[in-house]
Amino acid sequence: MTRRPTIAVALDGAGWHPAAWRDPSARPTELFSRRYWSDLVQTAERADIDFVTIEDALGLQTSTLWSADDRTDQVRGRLDALLIASFVAPVTSRIGLVPTVTTTHTEPFHVATGLQTLDFASRGRAGWRPQLSGSPHEAAHFGRRTVPTVDVEALLAGDSEQIRPGFDEAREVVEVVRRLWDSWEDDAIIRDAETGRFIDRTKIHGAEFVGEHISVHGASIVPRSPQGQPLVAVLGHQTIPYELAATSADLVFVTPHDDAQSASILAEVRDAETRTGRAGRPLSVLADVLVVLESTPEAARAALERLDEQNGSPVASDALVFAGTPEQLLERIHAWTALGYDGVRIRPARLPRDLEQLADWVLPALGRSDAAGSTLRERLGFELPENRYTAAAAAAGAAARTNEEAA
Repeated sequence: MTRRPTIAVALDGAGWHPAAWRDPSARPTELFSRRYWSDLVQTAERADIDFVTIEDALGLQTSTLWSADDRTDQVRGRLDALLIASFVAPVTSRIGLVPTVTTTHTEPFHVATGLQTLDFASRGRAGWRPQLSGSPHEAAHFGRRTVPTVDVEALLAGDSEQIRPGFDEAREVVEVVRRLWDSWEDDAIIRDAETGRFIDRTKIHGAEFVGEHISVHGASIVPRSPQGQPLVAVLGHQTIPYELAATSADLVFVTPHDDAQSASILAEVRDAETRTGRAGRPLSVLADVLVVLESTPEAARAALERLDEQNGSPVASDALVFAGTPEQLLERIHAWTALGYDGVRIRPARLPRDLEQLADWVLPALGRSDAAGSTLRERLGFELPENRYTAAAAAAGAAARTNEEAA
């Protein structure tokens, strides 16, 4: 039986079009309410969407890359993505919850414990999208360091070396977080009232990491969570982000615009895996697409044109901007999966309208997920990972037995 493509939805404010909050279907007075976010995620869950990602940043939204603007005609302000995921976890039961948590300026210890807590709250449905902050105005919120201004034109032209230090730091952050997630072995908690032993200290381990950017010692304060290792997903556009995904992530979101670019990006991702010596399961690769859905191509184009007119310019996106019918979107999804993609991450231009269109028209045509198990890892076909310290102890024990037998 052919596995259904992975379908994720990226949630951001009133939608991914800057003028979405002015659409008649929008709910701008509720953007900062629990009900709004609960409604969105519950709609996605009823549609059998595999997981949602929730956008976040350390500064206000902006129409320019890594710099602030003074626009007042677009949504500004947001709730914390990790906390959104935590408060929708109890009102959902199957859908994966993948908040964006920034690696720059944020302590790995806090990232690790927050995501572990989400994994407990959701009973194993947590994930994490690490994101860099390359903006001086975001660094100013913390006052501990400065970051160099990125030459955006050079970056878009392919000069990505200027961002390498940030990605190297992000790689260390993910490594430390993963070590902290493993710092309690699965059976570290004893709860033996008769002997008075609540934990076995020999099964709690320090992260013990010293890198170029980060030094962390000691264990997490949160026991190992249901998934052990929540899934990590990276958004990539160039070689350096692909390398971060290859060394540190389980999934990668990419932004192809046509079939030729789709094939070349997939080849770049696989090449990054080879260069970095990735072991085990290959990355799951999902194509990002910004979507305006209507019943006819003409209606979809008209809807996009109205939004663009209200915005004062066409929407600018790193991803393909798709304005069409459910049937056309299904064709696009099938074209990507035929090329070797594992699925798509859909960015609804208008929330909740385009999410509801997906739920009513697109997901039923794709069929229900046939995944067994209740965790996000199980839903996406990932095995539950063995704790690194348990595995190391088992390997050491096996080696010792072999030496004894040899003696």
